[in-house]
Amino acid sequence: METESCDTVLIRPLVKAKVQLGIESYSVQAKKGSVLSEQLVSLKEQSMAILKDFITRHNVPQDVPDELLEASSEEDDNILEKPQVKSKKTKLT
Repeated sequence: METESCDTVLIRPLVKAKVQLGIESYSVQAKKGSVLSEQLVSLKEQSMAILKDFITRHNVPQDVPDELLEASSEEDDNILEKPQVKSKKTKLT
């Protein structure tokens, strides 16, 4: 039986993930690092980049009808403010 040293062992990714955002699916694989923790950091960085791109592409502001905005501002005007109540302090002599 032959034993292999750590230097001759091929480094293969220990961490893989599949990210599904809506109907889009992404396969992520650690690209750097020889230790599990380094590969996890690499995987996290890639996953966050994918998520950022997804949010950027799909973060289109929704058109809000003007009627809803006007109705909400009128409701705000109708809300009565509470009068400030002065606190009563008693003096101890």
